[in-house]
Amino acid sequence: MRYLLLVCGEDQAHKAMEADGSFVASCHAWADEMRRRGMLLATGGLRPPGDATTVRVRDDQVLLSDGPFAETKEFIAGFNLVECSDLDEALEVTAKHPAARYGTIEIRPLVPT
Repeated sequence: MRYLLLVCGEDQAHKAMEADGSFVASCHAWADEMRRRGMLLATGGLRPPGDATTVRVRDDQVLLSDGPFAETKEFIAGFNLVECSDLDEALEVTAKHPAARYGTIEIRPLVPT
């Protein structure tokens, strides 16, 4: 089963991650371990919410707005797509993700195609 791990946090958490000199290296180590185990399918970081563009279509008119869909303290900072045997395994690998120490990681199963 495929799971999308949405790495979420707020500005304070992001600053704490940047201040932690080992954070980036520990993220790379986690990703390397997941690749070695054949579980990591994709990974990526996202630019800040202020760089977002929101698209809506209403009455056949495309409406664009700058910034995020909603103003919140917490935002999605990145993602990981993993292949796990079940939710228990997804929980296990997510708990080992370095970002879980600073923010929140939401686990979402993908709809099978």
